[in-house]
Amino acid sequence: MKIIQYERRYRDDLIFMVLEAKNALGRVPTLNDDLLDLDEFYLNKGDMFWIALDDNDRVIGCVGCNLLPGEEAVLHRLYIKYNLKRQGLGTKLLDVAESFARENGRKIMKIHLGERVTYFESRHFYPKHGYVFIDDDHMKKDL
Repeated sequence: MKIIQYERRYRDDLIFMVLEAKNALGRVPTLNDDLLDLDEFYLNKGDMFWIALDDNDRVIGCVGCNLLPGEEAVLHRLYIKYNLKRQGLGTKLLDVAESFARENGRKIMKIHLGERVTYFESRHFYPKHGYVFIDDDHMKKDL
């Protein structure tokens, strides 16, 4: 397994993995606009998006990070292929995003958790990594 900066040649495989991950959570598999144009929403703005690849060069996870003006960054789209969860890949992707934020002078990472019923796993994952609730649907961590 390796984590790399997103490359356009992985676009379709990434989209398939995200749709599959959402389906496994019982969601209607739809795509957010940013996943359709990662260059526009992340890379062209100085932000970052990473993908995790397995030994067959297939996308098995992803995460994005937007650097806000000042000291904050926002984590986006941390998805892991449904049958590979709880093996440490989410932690590795989170570490990459947090390191990027720190290297770019950010001291706070924030995340919007989404729907409580659908994204119940997030509400258990992030506190294990030092995130605290700032309201019902948002968490933050001091980097």
